[in-house]
Amino acid sequence: MRAFWGSGMAEVTFDHVKKSYGPVTVIEDFSLEIRDREFMVLVGPSGCGKSTALRMIAGLEEITGGTVSIGDRMVNDVPPKDRDIAMVFQSYALYPHMSVRENLEFALKIRKTPKDELDRRVREAADILGITEYLDRKPKQLSGGQRQRVALGRAIVRKPAVFLFDEPLSNLDAKLRVQMRAEITKLQKSLQTTTVYVTHDQIEAMTMGHRIAIMKTGDLQQVGTPLEVYERPANLFVAGFIGTPPMNLVPATIIGDGGGKIVASGFELPLPANQSGAGDGRKVIVGIRPENIREVSRGGETAKITAKVDFVEPLGHEVIVHGRIGDDILVAKLDPHRAPEMGSDIALEIELGALHIFDAATEQRL
Repeated sequence: MRAFWGSGMAEVTFDHVKKSYGPVTVIEDFSLEIRDREFMVLVGPSGCGKSTALRMIAGLEEITGGTVSIGDRMVNDVPPKDRDIAMVFQSYALYPHMSVRENLEFALKIRKTPKDELDRRVREAADILGITEYLDRKPKQLSGGQRQRVALGRAIVRKPAVFLFDEPLSNLDAKLRVQMRAEITKLQKSLQTTTVYVTHDQIEAMTMGHRIAIMKTGDLQQVGTPLEVYERPANLFVAGFIGTPPMNLVPATIIGDGGGKIVASGFELPLPANQSGAGDGRKVIVGIRPENIREVSRGGETAKITAKVDFVEPLGHEVIVHGRIGDDILVAKLDPHRAPEMGSDIALEIELGALHIFDAATEQRL
């Protein structure tokens, strides 16, 4: 398969890119290196600039400042058709009056691809995507998942240097989204094509990307592997954005240096040894992931707390428990066979080695 898809491989580089619409700047200073053959996911809430960044790679948005490069070529002023990219949109953008085969052939015919080569690419792409039996159907005769495969096929027959995906799974139901996530991931692994994938869904980002670039209001917050951004979020925004249920974030104060403690409204925790220089009286936000709050006791260095059960969400394989402690609600993941009653008191432990501590003023990780 590698031979079929040819040599169109390239890194993509944003170098101090700026994007403005008149007086409104949506991306101020964006720098990011996407490696050759990498699956990079741009993730963030609506309006964070991720689709704008993708469209600047494609040439669908003009660049106000800085440079975008594909391989060793700056493409700021290169027309979209000459950038050696293929894009898959949220709306499948299929031609309704054409058959699946004609949709797949369209871009190749425009490029005057020889008939033998055109037929071979369409046949092999249809085989890879399992849509051979639908080649003579019109898009309206296909399900959402089948249409998405055709849209993928139309991109891969072009053998681009870079695949661009703009929220391609948003229109699919939950079960089909999981299936298509797996298919796109396997496709990228087998084709080895540099891929930039935009989504607002952090689960998509975590399960698909080699690395994740997390954006907020046009600014890059953190770039890293899924595990890196999960285990060491750079700031409060990343901490709250990545993870389901989200990380518990509790205002607190550090009292004492070295062997000091973290004091929140309803509980106190020993200050972890790796935070010994945090400073007496410093206002902080303590982050605790739900899986690091547990029933007493599984060993390890922990601090015991008691919470009043506010709300219980049974999910089958686990139960999500919302417990009130002082002014704060802490969310914990617990054993589904030992779900507590609402209103009851529950004894819990917090894993001290898994605490995340952020400065309350700067919101950056300490």
